[in-house]
Amino acid sequence: MSDIRYESAQFLISAAKLSQCPPETGYEVAFAGRSNAGKSSAINTLTHNKKLARTSKTPGRTQLLNFFDLGNSRFLVDLPGYGYAKVPAHMKIQWQKHMEEYLSERQSLRGLVLVMDCRHPLQNFDIMMLEWATESDMPLHIIMTKSDKLKKGPASKQLLMVKKELQQYGENVTVQLFSSLKRDGLTILKNTLNSWLAEDENVVLADEADDQPEA
Repeated sequence: MSDIRYESAQFLISAAKLSQCPPETGYEVAFAGRSNAGKSSAINTLTHNKKLARTSKTPGRTQLLNFFDLGNSRFLVDLPGYGYAKVPAHMKIQWQKHMEEYLSERQSLRGLVLVMDCRHPLQNFDIMMLEWATESDMPLHIIMTKSDKLKKGPASKQLLMVKKELQQYGENVTVQLFSSLKRDGLTILKNTLNSWLAEDENVVLADEADDQPEA
């Protein structure tokens, strides 16, 4: 398979539940995370499109499963944010139900990117997703966002702490630091996604030039 061009991503459809999702004709990777963890910003940084995934100063605006087409039957999926959304309790329950159905029944799902604020890692939702991925034997890659909010030493310390905690979940779980603002960690993220979305025998690695050094 040819190199995956994330910058070519285009919005495809929003789905409120599994039955409204597109046909399973290829491979897809889903992004999950607590509201305000920087999930939409990470997707926009990956795709070089600031307007692709909706961002807002009001957490919890992502209420649907949003599909983005990468071409060649490859897709990114932005899952509903979890946590801060100011909506009725019954609606939150519905979101969780539909997200669980998607995660457990979607056969084209190849991996899950779990987005967490590097200053507040491993919250209850994060642990829940980790446990689900482990039980389901689903590859999971954590991006610890907003690393630019910390100096290099404290950020590295947070990463080491999380790596230590993740040892219990096995080799299917990986983690990195990430900054949407400075584009740090973009190559690692792309290479992880490439390994999931590419044909098994052909994995195309991203160029390290995709990362911009810190100022």
